[in-house]
Amino acid sequence: MAMIEEVPKMSFERVGMHSHIRGLGLDENGRARFIGDGMVGQVRAREAAGIAVRLIKRGKLAGKGILLVGPTGSGKTAIAMGIARELGEDVPFVQIAGSEIYSAEMKKTEFLKQALRRAIGVKISEERKVYEGAIEKIEIKKTRHPFNPYVEVPDSVLITLKTKDDEKTFRAGREIAYQILEQGIEEGDVIQIDAESGRVSKLGTTKEEEGIFLKRRVGLPTGPVLKIKEFTYTVTLHDLDIVNSRAGGILSLFFGGGMEINDEVRQRVDETVKGWVEEGKAVLVPGVLFIDECHMLDIEAFSFLARAMESELAPILILATNRGRTRIRGTDIEAPHGIPIDMLDRLLIINTEPYRKDEVREIVRIRAAEEAIEISDEAVEYLAELGEKTSLRYAVQLLAPAHVLAGGSRVEREHIEKAEEYFADIKRSIASVEKLEGMLQ
Repeated sequence: MAMIEEVPKMSFERVGMHSHIRGLGLDENGRARFIGDGMVGQVRAREAAGIAVRLIKRGKLAGKGILLVGPTGSGKTAIAMGIARELGEDVPFVQIAGSEIYSAEMKKTEFLKQALRRAIGVKISEERKVYEGAIEKIEIKKTRHPFNPYVEVPDSVLITLKTKDDEKTFRAGREIAYQILEQGIEEGDVIQIDAESGRVSKLGTTKEEEGIFLKRRVGLPTGPVLKIKEFTYTVTLHDLDIVNSRAGGILSLFFGGGMEINDEVRQRVDETVKGWVEEGKAVLVPGVLFIDECHMLDIEAFSFLARAMESELAPILILATNRGRTRIRGTDIEAPHGIPIDMLDRLLIINTEPYRKDEVREIVRIRAAEEAIEISDEAVEYLAELGEKTSLRYAVQLLAPAHVLAGGSRVEREHIEKAEEYFADIKRSIASVEKLEGMLQ
């Protein structure tokens, strides 16, 4: 007897550090709820960010930016993501670190230009005539191949499309017949044919299906078969730059990279986009460029950003740092947060504070739920104490190894303690190294 073994379905899902953030967690009056939209604590900082969001929506933050200042692990990135979520789902959010601008392949200013333009979306709307409906009847007429008389090829197709309100029969040419055969379209399928380009799209089927290869079940369309539909899709200015700077067309979005783009190309793209906006074909969606560890930027980068913030097509710039007074990179000048004074004057500064024990406790609960980890109240309480003594990140990072030690079942306090023995926090690590150094003397 043949051996048949079922292979379990494998899936990979990456849960990011801030994947639980849905917004700033503010009520209708702009007051921060203790727990809301995945955010916990940091009441004053979140309310300040909420005011910044209102300023952005009213267009009052042009030429300015936001600076988040606070110790490590105090929720600066979470607040930046919360601002992006509050602005809307389609708003681009680009996150880079200050050290990323230093590359042997690309100039600093070019890297920043590309990051800025990736953070600006263009929502393009287009009305097109389409034939849409379920196939009631389909008949493909074939003819002999012009170079091989023993082979038949599609010549035309007769299609009857039906909706709840209409039914039409029409004849289409060879190109559409080929597409129908290639996609395996048959009676009962719901299709859409672009009247101008002849592109055929299979939307699903109205039939009850059996077998291995199942199609998506959809309902019978409504309205006339021939209709005008609006299609909306969003690209970034950087995507348009790439398409216009290479001969590869739209495929250049997926192949190749690390290329510097000519300013003439960007100017041409900007003029085209402005034309689309004036004609009502497109809408600009300014996004968020979040630069973490901004004290790593040098004087040239700050000078470039200050100039870029004043341009017509500029995203919302959010910087973050955990430094107090430090030297501006590339100079011998010390400045607050390592940022030039003229740049600081352009920024609204929001301070964050270390998390307290009750806040760490709730964040641990949220992260455990996000990572699908069942955890006892005693284990949560122990992690809250640990997070207050060490850091929030250390407490959250122990969740995954503790879950492994628990064998994938419920995490108890002893699993956290065991994970703590294996993985040291910063203070214990320093103490261990200092002890070893003492032994070598």
